[in-house]
Amino acid sequence: MTSIPTPLLGTKALVTGASSGLGLAMAKALAAAGATVVITARSEERLAEAQALLQSEDLEVQTLVLDVRDEASVADAVRWVRMHWGRLDLLVNNAGIGMRTVNPDFMTSPQPFYEVSAAGFRDLIDTNLTGYFLVAKAFVPLFLAQQHGKIVNISMNHETMRRRGFIPYGPSRAGAESLSLIMAEDLKEHRIDVNMLLPGGATETGMIPEAAKAAIAGRLQLLSPEVMAEPIVFLASRASKGITGQRIVATEFAAWQAQLRPGAAE
Repeated sequence: MTSIPTPLLGTKALVTGASSGLGLAMAKALAAAGATVVITARSEERLAEAQALLQSEDLEVQTLVLDVRDEASVADAVRWVRMHWGRLDLLVNNAGIGMRTVNPDFMTSPQPFYEVSAAGFRDLIDTNLTGYFLVAKAFVPLFLAQQHGKIVNISMNHETMRRRGFIPYGPSRAGAESLSLIMAEDLKEHRIDVNMLLPGGATETGMIPEAAKAAIAGRLQLLSPEVMAEPIVFLASRASKGITGQRIVATEFAAWQAQLRPGAAE
């Protein structure tokens, strides 16, 4: 019998927004590599469905209801980790909402920024940008106390930050990238690594409405969320120790990894 490699055995990881899409794919990859994983999302029902799906593939994950916009909910998540695990090795900031929340037809009928509601703008920024800040801010004291930790913030292509009709999603991801770079600098002296990971193209997730998928069929090939598997396992592993402030494109991961300076990872 061939044994399955488990390079992350003993690693404790928390993935936000992991009931579907990129988050679920990353949680699956981490669990398959031996990590102990807790997946979080706002919906208890969707978390239970995700957990059942992974269990059907002989993968065990734990679930935790978490609203990244709510400081009390985030604090509860930190308490859960402290109580059940006592430490955390990897935080994956992935929870986010897409353009469909402000314009369901964003793929076919872009909406100019001046027609976006203030409420819609605030809701998306609160989730995609402020949520990253709140979750990282809450867990970093744990990382500092244990003197190690890794944060991976999920981003998207730069095209989404310039594309017509992509307010407020574009600014939310641009802000998350700036946040990540500054976080990396703030935590470098503490040997806590902060990196960005993005798929490298539009992905097959709930961010794109079914009607839009039909409209763009043949013009745009959607990536599988599984494209995130190899890079997230690497970023969770000891092999990535000391690598920080990087923007890693999953579709270009092999080329990026080949260009690592000798001695950059220990």
